[in-house]
Formats: sequence, C-alpha cells, structure tokens
Amino acid sequence: MNKVILIGNLTRDPEHRTTQSGTSQCSFTPAVERDRAKAQDGKKPVDFITVIAWRNTADLCARYLTKGRQVAVVGVWQNREYEKDGIKRYVSECIADDVQFLGSPRRENAPADDDYPFPDE
Repeated sequence: MNKVILIGNLTRDPEHRTTQSGTSQCSFTPAVERDRAKAQDGKKPVDFITVIAWRNTADLCARYLTKGRQVAVVGVWQNREYEKDGIKRYVSECIADDVQFLGSPRRENAPADDDYPFPDE
C-alpha cells in the first residue's frame, strides 16, 4: 500500500503551471515535523517535502495557498528519474490525492511565518 499523509506549513508560495496539453499542475513544499524524539538542541527534525497537485486540486492550491499556510495532504509517494545534461537525476515527491487547507489564510500586511525557512536560505 502506498499512502502518504502530511501536515505542515508551506515554505514559500506554490508554483502553478500548465502542461503543453493544458493540464493544470501546482507544486508546493510544506515543512513537516517528524513525530520522533527531539534532537539535541530540543527541536524536532523537519522534512521539506515536494507535493505535486494536478487539475482542479492544482487550481485550488494555487488560488488559496500562500507561504506559511498550514496544509494537510493525502497522496502517494513517487520516485522518478530523468536525465539532464547527460546526468541522471532522481526525485522523490508526494502526488496529492486530497489537499485540505488548515488554519486561516495569511492576511495582507500580517507578519509572515518564518519558523520554517526554505532549506536553501
């Protein structure tokens, strides 16, 4: 059985695209705390998981999700590979079947939730 359930806060605004065939796609990255013992510094480890939503779900995610918003995702785990510049690359991501918007959307001029900066920052 391949079933993934995630709850986390978005690390940045979602990216919305349309494929060449006209299918809507939206990707976003929630910061998800592990439900394990705390690390030595007292903080729980956090994973940054790429989520891909398609079609109507993608349109809704692009419209209503923003950085800092809490989201629950139910989906499947997918590993894939592709080649770029002659180098094989591997990607692991969650393909969303259901996305629930939790909490309330961030209001205009409200402070951003920067508890989970994107890992490259």
